[in-house]
Amino acid sequence: MSRVILDISRLISRVRHSTPSGVDRVEMAYARGLQRRYGDDLTFAAVHPTGRYGRIKTATALAYLDELERRWTQENKGHGQRSILQVLPWMLRLLPHKQPKPGPKHPVYVQVSPHHLTDHRKVRRILAGENARFLCMVHDLIPIEYPEFARPSGAAQHRRRMETVVACADAVIVNSAATGRSLKPWITQSGRQIATHIALLGTEALPPAMDAAPDARPYFVCIGTIEPRKNHLLLLNLWRNFAETLPPESVPRLVIIGRRGWENEQVLDMLDRCPALKGHVEELAGCPDRQLASLLRGATSLLMPSFTEGFGMPVAEALSVGVPVICSNIPAHHEVGGNAPDYVDPLDGLGWKTLIADHAAKGPRWRAQVARLTQWQAPTWDGHMRIVATAIHDLQEKY
Repeated sequence: MSRVILDISRLISRVRHSTPSGVDRVEMAYARGLQRRYGDDLTFAAVHPTGRYGRIKTATALAYLDELERRWTQENKGHGQRSILQVLPWMLRLLPHKQPKPGPKHPVYVQVSPHHLTDHRKVRRILAGENARFLCMVHDLIPIEYPEFARPSGAAQHRRRMETVVACADAVIVNSAATGRSLKPWITQSGRQIATHIALLGTEALPPAMDAAPDARPYFVCIGTIEPRKNHLLLLNLWRNFAETLPPESVPRLVIIGRRGWENEQVLDMLDRCPALKGHVEELAGCPDRQLASLLRGATSLLMPSFTEGFGMPVAEALSVGVPVICSNIPAHHEVGGNAPDYVDPLDGLGWKTLIADHAAKGPRWRAQVARLTQWQAPTWDGHMRIVATAIHDLQEKY
């Protein structure tokens, strides 16, 4: 009888994609981490794209995880999204089989993505069929707290997810204390006793760098989906100013890594149509891990001007390889970065301009941060999984 059941619906839903989102990486880390910790006591399950729920054979699930990691690491942007015909063999192999009748002991059902959480009744049916206790991860409440940064339907969808969480979860993992503070009123209002465990996301070891294209100019990277809350518009306006006021050879490069999101008309217009940015700003939508690692390791600094974040994974990734960071002065970034990065208000354009110019010249602010980086400690997945294992143990002991 399985002690732990891990829902991998999100990863299966991404069968056509070659590059991962942040949530994809978290679900993969859980699949690998729980497999190492629990071995045969771990079972994989999923809601298949057909809507069918059930168990996934361990050998099939592990083979699929290997396939995804190969794509993420090795493939380039030319692969794009696969057709339904191309992924049909995997879709068939990953069809879930019916879960066995539940035993007398309650397994712990772990879900770390928001996949199907909008369907309250489906989640209740799954938990009842498994006779399981529910451990769920909440990444953020941004669509509810900042609906202007979400898709038009995003706030309502996320409210349904949080309603499902507080109605069904027996314990919750949050990726930062900031997320925990946002979730607390929901738990209080539910009237239920739901244990909340704070576990910063682990920092993955980046793959070896590829050979970088020669260019004498320093460059900065900005990593994340191009969406309003990431504040790309600030950077693009600064780069237009650099291009208009500096000699071309003195303008640093900006590499924006991330797919295009939603509600982005002005940002996309600048990327597509602003002549001043040509030759200075590069956009990479599909970036395999090896290429991303090369770009990050070679960068002067990472720029992260977000208005809000649940965690801020790129900050940790940059600091972990000794790359300085300029990021917005928000709670989630402070939790990840400690005293290492240079923090600046996301609305302070002059402050960003001054810091970017200093870092491009490897000036005193850049050198001071490089000295601080030696004291920064990366959060690890091993540490994260120890907290998850404690949460699982507590649920098993409680019931």
